[in-house]
Amino acid sequence: QVQLVESGGGLVQPGGSLRLSCAASGSIYSIDAMGWYRQAPGKQRELVATITSGGSTNYADSVKGRFTISRDNAKNAVYLQMNSLKPEDTAVYYCNANIKTRKTYFTYTYWGQGTQVTVSS
Repeated sequence: QVQLVESGGGLVQPGGSLRLSCAASGSIYSIDAMGWYRQAPGKQRELVATITSGGSTNYADSVKGRFTISRDNAKNAVYLQMNSLKPEDTAVYYCNANIKTRKTYFTYTYWGQGTQVTVSS
């Protein structure tokens, strides 16, 4: 069994910063791409940023220059540093990872439970 556990959400004022963390645990053989997605009320889930096992990154246009994704392969963890936050960044943020498990050696996509980020004065 594999789990992704997120932390670091909360309430922040516009212009502020937050750092989200996500750690994978369980029967993990290897982890390929990891990423962050978000879903605002009444909207579809959307890509925020992704990072490959080699460190290549991809960002949504709306967060470029403000958010930074990084990962620690030794800890099976991915992070999202969010700066210059805007009210429109308010959403539930979900961690995502493509993980090859030790049990089957097949690759599956796993999701975290989500963490709320609210940007408001």
